[in-house]
Amino acid sequence: MEYITLNNGINMPILGFGVFRITDEKECEEIVLNALKAGYRHIDTASAYGNEKAVGKAIKKSGIAREELFVTTKLWVTDTNYDGAKKALQTSLDNLGLDYVDLYLIHQPYNDYYGAWRALEELYKEGKVKAIGVDNFTQERLADFVTFNKIIPAVNLVEVNALYQRHEDHEYMLDKNIQMEAWSPLAAGKGKLFENPLLISLAQKYNKSVAQIVLRWLAQRKIVSVAKTTNFERMTENLDIFDFNISDEDMNLIKTLDTKESCFPARKNGNDVEAFLKEYK
Repeated sequence: MEYITLNNGINMPILGFGVFRITDEKECEEIVLNALKAGYRHIDTASAYGNEKAVGKAIKKSGIAREELFVTTKLWVTDTNYDGAKKALQTSLDNLGLDYVDLYLIHQPYNDYYGAWRALEELYKEGKVKAIGVDNFTQERLADFVTFNKIIPAVNLVEVNALYQRHEDHEYMLDKNIQMEAWSPLAAGKGKLFENPLLISLAQKYNKSVAQIVLRWLAQRKIVSVAKTTNFERMTENLDIFDFNISDEDMNLIKTLDTKESCFPARKNGNDVEAFLKEYK
């Protein structure tokens, strides 16, 4: 495993395992336990996923020392305010059965995220979280956030994949010493990613899978990835990306695949945001 050092000195595994939409508790517990057996030490969950208890049970059952694990969870939009953040983290810790989480993220850039950040700063100083960050913040919103806060986010978790590469956003985060982390690094198979002729040819060249090429490409860009699969063979396959390097020439070829467009429906206007928020108000 390769590690990234965050802006507060904390080491973060460059590849993590995500549990988005794994809602059945027994299934989630088994899947996370398998991921830990496969070798993952970075687990990404969220209060909104409804599976923190299952993740916590798997961690406990694994017998892996706490200090060997990097656990991320997230503050949901309905709790994104000062008091809500304090209560929500404690609920997450209770669900996970942990004394602290390694990374706590504001899940969406809505509601009172400035008030929530004040709470996260305090929780960080208390040692209940080892690092704090944000999720789905655009470059413009991140710039505003950085300007008016004392503690700079350690991480910004955003969609990044071979079809939506976010080079300008990455450059900005590097300049501000904020770690880019990729959700859906394999684009959930959208855009026929796994059928892409270039990626298939590179997979053949390096004797790897398309998924391994994309995850290695992200790792060489120094971008943390959170990959999800329920299949044990694919879990181990996704981890097997640290024994080769993609050449500079091939990295540049992958760069040509950038569409500069999200692979998922985007909230581009006020009506889109209102529709999203009404689901949770």
